Amino acid sequence: MVEVTDNAAVELKSLLEEQDKKDVALRVFVAGMSCCGVQYGMSLEEEINEENDLVVEVKGLKIVMSKDDAEGLAGANIDYVDGPSGKGFVIDNQSGGGCNSSSCGGGCC
Repeated sequence: MVEVTDNAAVELKSLLEEQDKKDVALRVFVAGMSCCGVQYGMSLEEEINEENDLVVEVKGLKIVMSKDDAEGLAGANIDYVDGPSGKGFVIDNQSGGGCNSSSCGGGCC
């Protein structure tokens, strides 16, 4: 299932507290495909559709995803990075496929 790094958990909890959104879940989803493989997205979610959504608790955070996306998110890791290119949350899934260097110039992954 989806994993969350300690750093991402701390940052997300802080963000939710700052915005007074303690009961909000983090929705993760498959956003499409590119030459680098599966692309992912995230949003804050107040409404959960119990019929179509899967909810898991990871490190004190409520993570929600569509049941249809659960397989594509298997093994995904949510992290928070702060580096020269900026800071923010990222989803990495090593089992989701890699870059085909002939189709994307070898520089996208």
